[in-house]
Amino acid sequence: MSARALTGDEAAALRQRTHALIRQFQLPASAAEMLPGALTRSETRCGKPNCHCATGAGHPAWTLTFTVKGRRRTERVPAEWAEEVAQRVAAGRALQEAVRDVLAANAERFVLARKRRR
Repeated sequence: MSARALTGDEAAALRQRTHALIRQFQLPASAAEMLPGALTRSETRCGKPNCHCATGAGHPAWTLTFTVKGRRRTERVPAEWAEEVAQRVAAGRALQEAVRDVLAANAERFVLARKRRR
């Protein structure tokens, strides 16, 4: 299945869902800009026989890999966006780690409460 561009209505619906979840869970407003996944830099070859990439280092290429609805996706990232995308991915990862830590602490408190009850 190929990627397709979102319609204006689909993009608006996603924005509304994002902001509703931010309000529901009282997340920081910056969560609206966070990204999941990993940003990676690789080198590609253009195929031109006289290009420097034919024998040396390739052309830099950035990609963002993430999972949505159980499906892994990889999207190219323009080089001029790479720094901002890296910051957004780092912020997303920090939020995910914080939520995991809260859930783990709650699970431990649950276990302690069960032990005390016995």
